[in-house]
Amino acid sequence: MVKKVKGYASALGSDLPSSVVVFLVALPLCLGIALASGAPLFSGIIAGMVGGIVIGALSGSQLSVSGPAAGLTAIVLVAIGKLQVYEAFLLAVVLGGVIQIILGFLKAGILGDYIPGSVIKGMLAAIGLILILKQFPHLVGYDADFEGDDSFMQADGENTFSGLFGAFSHLIPAALLIGVVSLLIMIVWEKYVAPKARLLQLIPAPLIVVVVAVIINELFKSSATGMAIKESHLVKIPVADSFNGFISFFTFPDFSHILNPVVWTTALTLAIVASLETLLNIEAADDLDPYQRVTPTNRELKAQGIGNLVSGLIGGLPITSVVVRTSANINAGAKTKMSAIFHGILLLLSVAFIPGLLNLIPLSALAAILIYTGFKLAKPSLFIKFYKKGWDQFLPFALTIVAILLTDLLKGIMVGCVIGLFFVIRSNFKSAVFVVNDANKYLFRLRKDVSFLNKPIIKNRLEKVPENSYVLIDATRADFIDKDIIEVIEDFLIHAQLKGITVELKKSTYKDQGFSTNGGNVLVQPKMVVAKEAMAEMSN
Repeated sequence: MVKKVKGYASALGSDLPSSVVVFLVALPLCLGIALASGAPLFSGIIAGMVGGIVIGALSGSQLSVSGPAAGLTAIVLVAIGKLQVYEAFLLAVVLGGVIQIILGFLKAGILGDYIPGSVIKGMLAAIGLILILKQFPHLVGYDADFEGDDSFMQADGENTFSGLFGAFSHLIPAALLIGVVSLLIMIVWEKYVAPKARLLQLIPAPLIVVVVAVIINELFKSSATGMAIKESHLVKIPVADSFNGFISFFTFPDFSHILNPVVWTTALTLAIVASLETLLNIEAADDLDPYQRVTPTNRELKAQGIGNLVSGLIGGLPITSVVVRTSANINAGAKTKMSAIFHGILLLLSVAFIPGLLNLIPLSALAAILIYTGFKLAKPSLFIKFYKKGWDQFLPFALTIVAILLTDLLKGIMVGCVIGLFFVIRSNFKSAVFVVNDANKYLFRLRKDVSFLNKPIIKNRLEKVPENSYVLIDATRADFIDKDIIEVIEDFLIHAQLKGITVELKKSTYKDQGFSTNGGNVLVQPKMVVAKEAMAEMSN
């Protein structure tokens, strides 16, 4: 049964534990990305805090988590090298945020709706595989590559696979032990312990992992056996010796560089790349959302712009919506945006009051958490599911994964989109959608051939249907309906009940359009939707 989305207060039982998980995942990623970007370590923490608190509050997404992204490290590193002055780079971040706000008002967010569903699923699976491949070296104590890197070619001259095999020759027994124990705790706690009692479900497995990992390493230290993990393999947060010292970690942009053309080209580059990554990750977040809620993308661009503006003003790195943190948030059971906001607050409080305690956490324990998250994103059943859907869905899905693994996120998505578009054109380029309404009654008539190019129109018009309305989706005149369109309608059927909308799906009795081989009508009334039944009714 699809449950009613909880309010912010009533969802705290799910959002607070989830925020702890995201906090533990985000902490090393913020530091690692700052290190790889050639920026002050604390700039990554600032970006994480702003991404959680500011963007979390302003975003229309309930589950997306924003922060510094690995996809921007190369741009940031080159920009800082060219500008020489970090305060000048911060000005570029501020201006980039302003450009993103403008893009939001220009309604550029619609670009994300043109990404085929198979490509989005491929991106999520690729991120899962990257987490497993990239975090395994950290699991065994080989930390040559920075935390959060998702590119095939690494800064240390290695690539994803050579770094994986090279880790075996740099294995640290204590790190491996802690990593394996952490993985076992994650599996046993979530599958066998937590389900036994509601109280246990409120305790996130990653928190137990971190506590046990710290205890094990401290026992190694006290036993004087030489087994203890060195500081270079632990979390390393800058520690201030006073309040003024903590305030000194925050830096402000130098507006005297406003006429520097490098500042403006950097700002434009950051705005475009950060916006594209955000739109991709928002699509992925909505896809993972168990309630299938739809994020207003133009509002998201505005929220990201304000977040980057604030981050740049106080010394932080540029920010995007980040799929790793978002997927960890969703897998931990978050229900609303309060989880993202709380994770930002936890980052702020922890680095202000307990940085020394956080610096006791072994990176191998955090790697185990990310590997477990990666497995959930790239389960073997997902590959089998897409193979059964046919080559027009499986090839874009599989080739997107391969392209992302061998390049990076944006290049891989571009490859996937080209392949997906080829199959759409090959199937049929023509499409037609007719929408009309009278008061609170809406008719969506699908005519002729409806391809994924119609996805933004159908998706946006469905989401604009007001509460307590009646919607008739007439597919009797459609000769072809793309699977992405079917998925959009399925998602709408699932969450329409949350707005009190009654939906009637009218299908042909003689055409197999992908909804049902039996044809006929399907009536979905508010508060009567059963997720599995609705999905079964809609699929072949």
